[in-house]
Order: sequence, then C-alpha cells, then structure tokens
Amino acid sequence: MAASKDPPQATPPTPAPCRDLDPTDWAEFRRLAHGMLDVMIDHIETIRERPVWQSAPAATRAVFNAPLPRGEGALADVLGTVAAHVTPYATGNTHPRFMGWVHGAGTPVGMVAEMVAAGLNMNCGGRDHIGIEIERQITRWMADAVGYPATASGIFVTGSSMANFLATIVAKTSALGANTRADGVRAAEQQLTAYTSVESHGCVAQAMELAGLGSDQLRRIAVDGAGRIEMIRLEAAIAADRAAGHRPFLVVGTAGSVNTGAIDDLAHLSRLAAREALWFHVDGAFGAMAVLSARLKPLLAGLEASHSIAFDFHKWGHVPYDAGFLLVRDGPAHKAAFASPAAYLARAPRGLAAGETWPNDLGPDLSRGARALKTWMTIATLGADRMGAAIEANCDVAQYLAQRVAATPHLAMKAPVALNIVCFGVAGRHDGAINRDIVMDLHEAGIAAPSWTTIAGETVIRCAIVNHRTTRADIDIVVDAILQRADDWLAARND
Repeated sequence: MAASKDPPQATPPTPAPCRDLDPTDWAEFRRLAHGMLDVMIDHIETIRERPVWQSAPAATRAVFNAPLPRGEGALADVLGTVAAHVTPYATGNTHPRFMGWVHGAGTPVGMVAEMVAAGLNMNCGGRDHIGIEIERQITRWMADAVGYPATASGIFVTGSSMANFLATIVAKTSALGANTRADGVRAAEQQLTAYTSVESHGCVAQAMELAGLGSDQLRRIAVDGAGRIEMIRLEAAIAADRAAGHRPFLVVGTAGSVNTGAIDDLAHLSRLAAREALWFHVDGAFGAMAVLSARLKPLLAGLEASHSIAFDFHKWGHVPYDAGFLLVRDGPAHKAAFASPAAYLARAPRGLAAGETWPNDLGPDLSRGARALKTWMTIATLGADRMGAAIEANCDVAQYLAQRVAATPHLAMKAPVALNIVCFGVAGRHDGAINRDIVMDLHEAGIAAPSWTTIAGETVIRCAIVNHRTTRADIDIVVDAILQRADDWLAARND
C-alpha cells in the first residue's frame, strides 16, 4: 500500500493593509499624546531656564533633509525627534526676552485650544456649523470693542498683511462698483491713488500691487517727529492728484508703526477721509488690540470712525499663530467685494448648507482652519480686562527701558516711545555697526533677541515689548548685557 501523503496546507492569507489612519493601539496613543502634552506644558512653565534662541546644529538640520519616508514610523520615535530637534530651536517668541519683532507669546490656554481645533478639524470656509457661529461671535465682540455698529462684518485671515490686502480690495470695489471685479481697473475713467505714511508697513504697498493698482499709485507721506503722518502734506498730495485728474480713493492710517509703534492722528484722518470721500482703513496689526485697555484706548481715538481695520490676535492677543483679522464697518460692502455664487456653494433653506453669508463670501479662501475657536477660548478664559492689563504692563515695561536708557550715559534714545517699542543705541559717534553687532551677540548668547532697524539713516537697537511674561528684571538683564558688549566692542576698536 502506498504511503499516504499529508494534505496540502492552505497558504495563510496576507493581512489586509490598514485602510484608515487611526492608531491601531488607542491606549498606547493616548499615553504618548498625554506625555507630549506634559512635555509642552513643562516647556512653557520653564521657559526662563533655557536660551531665548539658539541656532540649530548641523546634525539637527540633517534630520530635516531626509528623503520622503515610504514606510510607517513609530509615534514614540517621531515625538522623540520633536523633543530633541524641534523644541530647542524654535523662534523663541515664547521667551520673555524675545523683543526684536512683534510676535505674540502664546498662552497655555491657546495651546490647548489648538489641540481641540485640530481634533475637530473644522473647515470654516462656510456651511452651517458651530465654527462659523464662533467666528461671528468674535466679529461682534471686536465690533463692540472698537465702536463699530452691530452690522459690521469680519473675517479671520493669516495675518495683517492679508487683512490689509483684503481691505484694499474692498475699498477698490466700493470706489469703482462691483462691476470692477469683472471689468478690471482698466475700465475706470481715472487712475486710483492711495495714501499712507512712510512709516507704514511694507504690506500696504504690496496690497496695492496685488490689487492690480500698482505701488506707484501709493503716495507715501512724510511723518512728524513723533512718527505720525503729516496731515498738511497728506492734504497737499490729495489735492495734487485731483488736479492731475486722478481719483483718490483710500487713506491708510497706522495704529502702531512697525519701527517705533507710532500712532497716526486717527481722528484727524477720519475727518479728512469723510471730507474727501476716501475709504479710511487702519493698519492696527498690533496696536489696535490696545482697545482692550481702558487706559490706552484713548490713544486710538478715531479708530471707531474708520471703514476697516486690520489686526492680529496672534500679536497682543497672544492667540497661537496664526490669527489675523479684518473688521469692516459696512458688512454689505465687504460681501460685495468677494461673494462669488457657484453651484458647489449653493445655499439651502435647511441642513448643513444653510446660511446666508459664509466666510467665503468675505474673502478668497474656501478652505479655512478654525482660527476663531482658539481666539474664542483665549478671550473667554482670560477675559478682555486681563488681556488689556497685560498690554498695559508691556507699555509700562517699555517706559522703564526708556528710563534706563535715558539714565545711562553710554546709551541714547533714538525715537519717542509711543506704545511698547523702544529704539536706542550706544551713544557717541559711530557708524551704527556696534548696535548691529550687539544684537547678533545677544542672539548667539541666548540672552535676548532684540532686533535692529534704521532711523534717520542710523542703525539702532529696537526692542518691541510684546511678551506678557516680560518684566523689569528682564529689561535689567538686557541693558546690562548691552552695556557689557558695548564696552568690549569699543575697547577692541581702540586697541
């Protein structure tokens, strides 16, 4: 009898590839995620114990020069890479001695808000969901804070550069009519001209370019000794353009100039704009948030009479980046500039597609993150009064820095302090290189992160006090470090 053979064995089925992107082990994911949250809370709580900034070494830069990974990686390893190669080498604006640029410091509340927003992953371009309602709430809050009517409209954008651009589009459409959206500016009978100060942010000129009007049609008006637009020169420029057959349509005031924090005479600008039939826009990137302070709000008198305002919650509002905002007094004029009916954007009487005005009717974006949620959570938790008090504290610290500079023979003030920006430098006759070198030395030492700018042709040190954690003790550390480096620099030059 022939020997029996073993029956053939079935080939084990190949495991089906995972078709979704959720964790396969939720408990392990929860453990790792909670651990990373603790790491970031520790990072913020102990921020004073580490350098303000440090340059990423070659080994760290190499980590982010790797080829595209095709296979899966372990979340624990990825989080380890973040802890070792990302958190130590960030911009540094959470640190109290970061004061070179107007960057908000963020808050622990904002960090939690970002987590919630990411978990919900709402597209806030439109439709009838709570993310849109929250954005409308922020609009109502800020309209009330500024003094705008309840019919004002607002929209979150990346930052004030984009908000200034959108405001220029609204102003252009208001001047030429909605037909200009299709006809273009070549159909206009007159050349449109706009006006701002020489101290305004460069994005104002860029907005004119992006709007198709040309930056050459933006008249940059000289400023007075306090950095404010000179009204007599502005009126003369408008008259000259009218005499040349042009059509003035827009004046942009500044509430907190980028160099010195100067605030234009907004009340005077509002009256001029009304008399000349101009759209009055205010670039209040950081300064407009001072409306939250009862003490500082009078500095912004006239803001309530503007047609539109650009500002950033991620600056003096300390909402995590990014959270820029455009507020427009005339809601219908705002909508007329951007609303674009399309079949895929059709509104319904009920259901998820319900609603009359969606955010995509007020700006160009269809895909938008939930910037309003983190802003709402920040304001709802901290309150406008506490946020306003933090802004006041920054201005008080700036005045303390100015006092220390004025009382130090080796230092000299270079511009008046309007709000929170202090421009100064080493006293004496030199080419300004000493100020630039001192700034770079402080960066590389991790002591502080001021910046430099140019005032009246001279390179000067610029300290923008924006961080809610900054104290007088921080100012003392910065001034002492500057003086030490100034002594070393001058001694080396005299050898």
